[in-house]
Amino acid sequence: MTEPLIFEISSPGRVGASLPELDVPEAEIPAEWVRDDLALPEVAEVDVVRHFVRLSQMNYGVDVGFYPLGSCTMKYNPKVNEVAARLPGFAHIHPLQDPDTVQGAMALMYELQRYLAEIGGFAAVTLQPSAGAHGELTGVLIMRKYLYDRGETQRTKILVPDSAHGTNPASTTMSGLEVVEIPSDDRGNVDLEALKAHLDDTVVGLMLTNPNTLGLFDEHLLEVTRLVHEAGGLVYGDGANFNAILGICKPGEMGFDVLHYNLHKTFSTPHGGGGPGSGPVGVVEELAPYLPGPIVDQEMTDEGPRYVWRTPERSIGRVKSFWGNFGVMIRAYTYIRMLGAEGLRAVAENAVINANYLEARLKDVYPVPYGHRTCMHEFVAQGKIEGAPDVRAVDICKRLIDYGFHPPTMYFPLIVHEALMIEPTETESKDTLDAFVDAMLKIAEEARSDPELLHTAPHNTPVRRLDEVRAARHPVLRYRPQRYE
Repeated sequence: MTEPLIFEISSPGRVGASLPELDVPEAEIPAEWVRDDLALPEVAEVDVVRHFVRLSQMNYGVDVGFYPLGSCTMKYNPKVNEVAARLPGFAHIHPLQDPDTVQGAMALMYELQRYLAEIGGFAAVTLQPSAGAHGELTGVLIMRKYLYDRGETQRTKILVPDSAHGTNPASTTMSGLEVVEIPSDDRGNVDLEALKAHLDDTVVGLMLTNPNTLGLFDEHLLEVTRLVHEAGGLVYGDGANFNAILGICKPGEMGFDVLHYNLHKTFSTPHGGGGPGSGPVGVVEELAPYLPGPIVDQEMTDEGPRYVWRTPERSIGRVKSFWGNFGVMIRAYTYIRMLGAEGLRAVAENAVINANYLEARLKDVYPVPYGHRTCMHEFVAQGKIEGAPDVRAVDICKRLIDYGFHPPTMYFPLIVHEALMIEPTETESKDTLDAFVDAMLKIAEEARSDPELLHTAPHNTPVRRLDEVRAARHPVLRYRPQRYE
C-alpha cells in the first residue's frame, strides 16, 4: 500500500469547497478515470485563502516597489487600464463570435493599429504576435518572404549587432536564416567598417535595437540604414526600448522597414513571469501585403463604419490563434488615449531624465563603460567595486534584495563584464531613485568592509541564496509532498 503523504496544513476531514446539489442523474465514474494515487490535501476554505495570500505577500511586484530591470521597462501600470479591460463588453466576449456582435472590440483593434502606425511612422500594423520575440520572428519572416518574392533567394543572412537583444539571434535561427554578429565600436554604436564588410547580396537585412542594450542611441543610425538599403537588404527594428523615443522620433522615418512594439512594456500592461504580452509589428508600405492575417479593416456603410477581418494578399499566414492577446490591447489603447501625443512624449522625456540621474549618481562607484555619452532610458554599469575584488554583480544584486529593492538585470549585455543593466522608467519619483542610490552606495561600503555579507545575501527573504547551477540542471517544476518514513 502506498504510504500517506505529508501536506503541511492538511487535516483529515476538512473540506475547502461546497458543491451544489446535482441537477442531473447521478452516474458512476468510469474506473479508468479514478486515480487512487492522486493524493490531495484536505483543507478548509480559510486555509486555502490564507495559504495563497501568504504566498502572494512573499512575492515582489511593481505595485510593491521599484523594479529597475534593464530592458524590461517595468513601469507602474495605471489602474484605469484595468478598469477598461474589465468592462463586460470586453471581458465577456468570445473570439469565435460573429464579427457583427463584436464591432466595439474590432473598432478598438482598428484604432490601435492606426495609433501604433502613426507613433512608429509605418503604413500598416498587425496585432497578432503575442510577445516581443514573437514579433521578431514575424518581422524576419516578412522580410524573407518579401525578398524571396523578388527572386532574391540567395539572401540567407541576418546581421545582428552584439548590443542587440538576446532574442534576435534566436528569432533569426527559427526563421531558417543564418546569424552574423556585428561588433560595436568604442562608443557603443554599430561598427560601420564591420557592417560594410558583411553587406553583400546574401544579406536579408539587419536587426537593430535602437536605443541598444547599452542604453545608447546609435550615432550613425541614418548611415547604418542607408548602407543596408544600398546593399538591397531591409532593416528590422527591435522596439523593446521604444520607451526612450516614444513621441519624439519615429523609426519608420529613420530607415526602419519593420518594427515590433512591446505593448506590455512601452504601453503599460503588467508583465513578467512569462506573460501576458503583445508584440504588434509595423511595416512600411512595400511590406504591408505580407503582414500576418487576419487584421481589422474598416468598411463604410450607410449606417456608418463596419469592421471586418481581412487577410493581406501576400500574407505570411497566421502567427497566433484567434486575434492576439486582446486584454493587453485594451490596456495599451486606454494608455494611449489617456496620455495623448504630449503625454506619450513626456513618458520618454522623463524615462531618459531618470536614467541619466541614476547614472550620474552611481558611475563614480559603479563603473559605466560607455558613461562618456548621454544615456537614454537605461544604462549599463559594472558590478565591480574598487577595494572589493571578490565581490561580483550577483552579490550586489542579492544584497540589494535585503534593502527592499528588486535587483536590476545582471550579466547582460554580454559585451560588458559584470553588467548591471538599470532602467528606472518614467513612473519612479526622485525620492525612490534617491533611496535606490543610497542602498547601492551602502552596499559598496559593505563590499569593502564585510564582503562576506554580500557573498551570503540575501538574509531577509523566505528563501536564501539558491544553488543556481543545480537549479538549472535539476529544476524542480512542481510541488512534491514528503512521504512518512
